[in-house]
Amino acid sequence: MSKSRIDARFAALKAEGRAAFIPYVMAGDPDQATALGILKGLPAAGADLIEVGFPFSDPMAEGPPIQRAAQRAISKGMTLAKTLGTIAAFRETDQTTPIILMGYTNPLVTWGYEAFAHDAAEAGVDGLIVVDTPPEEAGVLAAALDAAGVSLIRLTTPTSDDARLKVIVRGTSGFVYYVSVAGVTGVKEADAETVAPHVERVRKASGLPVAVGFGIKTPERAAAIARVADAVVVGSALVDEVAVAVDMNEDVTARVLSKVEALAKAVRAARTGQTAV
Repeated sequence: MSKSRIDARFAALKAEGRAAFIPYVMAGDPDQATALGILKGLPAAGADLIEVGFPFSDPMAEGPPIQRAAQRAISKGMTLAKTLGTIAAFRETDQTTPIILMGYTNPLVTWGYEAFAHDAAEAGVDGLIVVDTPPEEAGVLAAALDAAGVSLIRLTTPTSDDARLKVIVRGTSGFVYYVSVAGVTGVKEADAETVAPHVERVRKASGLPVAVGFGIKTPERAAAIARVADAVVVGSALVDEVAVAVDMNEDVTARVLSKVEALAKAVRAARTGQTAV
């Protein structure tokens, strides 16, 4: 069912005439129980798909907010196995919201690609983004995921020329993730006018929906990107809310879901001329 969940969700949103909102959360941040509570609350707060990071000690594509989130999760004993357990627990009450797992190669190599693909599908994972595996090195992983019915979702960037783009989108399914700014997450801001022609180029090359991430922190910025892309991904701004809530001894789940609601409303209203409230 994995791939069909992603395709069905994007088809439904296309019929509605709006972009998807995809929040990113780190598994196990600030602890496993709280992270599961956040995950379970995301659909009602407005998430159309959910991106779940699994903690890794050297997240090279991430800026300080997500690096700190990974460190918090690891310090509480979070692992890739426990991440799949969290997703399986989410699936006990939600069989429709697509879950995209995002992380790095080393834990997958340790697990074994075929075994991981099978176990991820069993847990309810629909897609996988592996930040540090280029297409030239992804053959075995791609075959294992395809056999398990899990989409391999690849990243493309502002520096991906047409020749490179053809290589990137080959074998990609579900959607393509467009990294809107050069550099790591949570540092620079995405500009919709700059992003728009790149999104159209990626869409034409792949025939798939294009999700834009990196550099989107506010409802206003999310709405602007939602007018030109098929999906908007927000991560650093949400893990920052976790950190603030922990520091202020606030309800972490409530604070994160409140931020998600504001962002989701902005994305939903972006193409209708409505004002998000």
